[in-house]
Amino acid sequence: MVTAADQETDNGPYASPTTWREWTRFVDTEPPCLPGPGPWNAEERLDYHSQFVILSTPAMAKISLTLRRLMILNRRHNGTARRGLLISGPPTTGKTTTLQQLGRSFHLADRARHNSFDERLPVAFLSVPPAATPKMLVSELARFLDLPIGKAMNQARITDIVCGALRDLSTQLVLVDDVHLLNTRTRIGAETSDQMKHLSERLPATFVYAGVAIEASPLLTGSRGAQLAGRFKMVRNPPLAYGSPAQRTAWEGLVRGMDQALRLQAHRPDTLTRHAPYLHQRTGGRIGSLSALVREAAIAAILDGSEKITKQLLDDIDLDELAEQAARPPAQA
Repeated sequence: MVTAADQETDNGPYASPTTWREWTRFVDTEPPCLPGPGPWNAEERLDYHSQFVILSTPAMAKISLTLRRLMILNRRHNGTARRGLLISGPPTTGKTTTLQQLGRSFHLADRARHNSFDERLPVAFLSVPPAATPKMLVSELARFLDLPIGKAMNQARITDIVCGALRDLSTQLVLVDDVHLLNTRTRIGAETSDQMKHLSERLPATFVYAGVAIEASPLLTGSRGAQLAGRFKMVRNPPLAYGSPAQRTAWEGLVRGMDQALRLQAHRPDTLTRHAPYLHQRTGGRIGSLSALVREAAIAAILDGSEKITKQLLDDIDLDELAEQAARPPAQA
């Protein structure tokens, strides 16, 4: 049974950043940490493990370095064909988390450089709506900026207002999530893709798109896809492999970081690290599935009073269906 204590009534700091206020709150939210030096009660530790830490992966470091180079490349570019970045990968590999952490790092760096909190909005964040039209897309940006857009305004007028506002706010990085929802084989999808291209040409900003399996999606097909592919560099964000010594070291380092972040009273250091091969087999190397498994195991250990994570406890936790299918042995004839 779910009790009232299990539900957070004011989840403002954890809301999806779909407006500039939510984005700023996300940027200003400190990494998860326990209050004070301890000891911490069960409710404080449950809240801590519900958010938990975000650890850097090799793909995240590569994407960050690539984006930094592209932004310098675009810094004095006066033409329309600015360079952009595509982040592609399967579900639950951390694409959205990577996108948001890139934006957060750049926003904080820009704030420190200009010592400004209110006059600038260096980053804009947008999720492509399902069945998006060109007007819906630019209206989402207007909603992010909290601009007064009337229902009678047409697409061109909204675009002018949005571009003017982003220029005034010195926005340099535009993050667009879920671009795989754009089906450029349809007329509406193609026109929405054109709208995104139009925005990138009018704004002196670097655009980063993230989505599921972009290389296999309609987004890069046809003449429109060729234009996008000619301007955007793709960085793939696959599940972490566990074959070579370097790959095993990277995975075990990630697991060790989560192990060290646990706050369980009976936890023994490196318990999770010893189970690194098993955790890779359970999650298929997907960072989202790994985080969900470790967090739920920690919460279960606090709730049942054991205060430690065992392999049996990990076995008892059901993961997302994608991870369960990947870990399931093939059916025999």
